Amino acid sequence: MESLTTDDEELVRAASELLLRAYDERDHRVAAAVRGGSGDVHLGLHLASDRVNICAEPSAIANAAIAGEDALHTIVAVGMDSAGTPRVINPCGVCRELVPRYGERLRVIVDHGGEIGVVSPADLLPIPWVRAQPYDA
Repeated sequence: MESLTTDDEELVRAASELLLRAYDERDHRVAAAVRGGSGDVHLGLHLASDRVNICAEPSAIANAAIAGEDALHTIVAVGMDSAGTPRVINPCGVCRELVPRYGERLRVIVDHGGEIGVVSPADLLPIPWVRAQPYDA
């Protein structure tokens, strides 16, 4: 696991500031930030209803795509701890499949047993799901 760079720390701060502004226990529990190839930071927010939850990471990735980013560099998600302080959280299973689709070299900031660092998408999902192919007899 790589150590955080100054840019990584800035990304964590950006996601944390968004979460502090928008946090709602029912509707917005997670915020994410992704740095595009341009260097710009794009934010995302968890969206929830009684039946549907959309993770913050895809929201940030979508915002980067809308802004015209052709590459993504680093992504992070943060959630609130029990003291009301944002902290780095790890991608869920769906996001572990989604993130590599938008950058196999994308750097992912994670919490590994209390140590915050950077891993690759392959580290998150070492044996990814593969779609079954039709069988032609």
